[in-house]
Amino acid sequence: MTTGLPCVAQRHRHCKGFETLTKETKVTTRFYRRLALFAAAGLLCAAPLVHAAWPDKPITLVVPFPPGGPTDMVARVLAQTVGEQLGQPVVVDNRPGANGNIGNALVAKAAPDGYTVLYNTSSVALSPALYKKLSYDVRRDLAPVALTAVVPLGLVVHPALPVRTVAELVDYGRKNPGQLTYGSAGNGNVTHLAAFQVLQHFGIEASHAPYKGSAQADVDLVAGQIQLMTDTINSIAPFIRDGRLRLLAVSAAQRLPNFPQAPTLSESGMASFEAGAWQGVMVPARTPQAVIDRINQAFLHALKDPAVLEKLRVQGTEPLGSSPAEYGAYIDKELARWASVVKSTGVSLD
Repeated sequence: MTTGLPCVAQRHRHCKGFETLTKETKVTTRFYRRLALFAAAGLLCAAPLVHAAWPDKPITLVVPFPPGGPTDMVARVLAQTVGEQLGQPVVVDNRPGANGNIGNALVAKAAPDGYTVLYNTSSVALSPALYKKLSYDVRRDLAPVALTAVVPLGLVVHPALPVRTVAELVDYGRKNPGQLTYGSAGNGNVTHLAAFQVLQHFGIEASHAPYKGSAQADVDLVAGQIQLMTDTINSIAPFIRDGRLRLLAVSAAQRLPNFPQAPTLSESGMASFEAGAWQGVMVPARTPQAVIDRINQAFLHALKDPAVLEKLRVQGTEPLGSSPAEYGAYIDKELARWASVVKSTGVSLD
């Protein structure tokens, strides 16, 4: 006698209906397992395609200094060619303040998708030694992409100052203690520390006037509001050429082709002294390596472009170039170097 009810597996494992159901279930299970494997394989294959599609929208290049300054000048030269290489516009976004730390922190906290890129300077290696509290860690929160360029510094004075050589500046400074004021692109900037080292080396007393970038400091120096400064040569070159500033010496290891008459600081009594404002490119940590490599390749290509090289030459900027790993090692070296310099000068911004 049958009940007409469906076969229940737990009570009728011996029935024919159960055997059919079990076989169908096994076939279905195998089908979905294979489907899952194919799907997983498809996702793995698709991952590089996601990176290959980058970029599909404009890229923001954050410059942590004001427009018209030495960093901005080089960044804009490179941005156009890099954009042509990547097939998307590279838009410069100036975020000045706190010796570059406002812009640096902005990029450190941005999405690691390759659409927010930092055009940094040596300030990233200076700040950890100068500030006890930073809202970002340069080696933890930012990933190196490429070392791009270095700009030598020039020691310049206002023409009204009765000096034409470093020796005359030293003599004037010692005879007029506390009457000189020197500018910089900001507290703890390389333009600040280089001038501090020069004055300290020669025993000159002078007041420091920090600005939010070189462009503003240059304007006041030309106007005679401050008397001297060590600034990047690409920022002050036009004023030197038209006689509104007087170049006493340069911070490079060798004399500059654009200003061969100016001795080096090493020649002027600071043996082996060399300093420059180097620049590079970084992105938020955890940015895909494939994206980092494409950005690196685009910048290296730009640094070999004849038109770009000519513009950098006119600015007195030396093009460099590196792999991401080489730039990371360079930053580590500079972090150690400037920590030692800051300790020896006693400069602190906290």
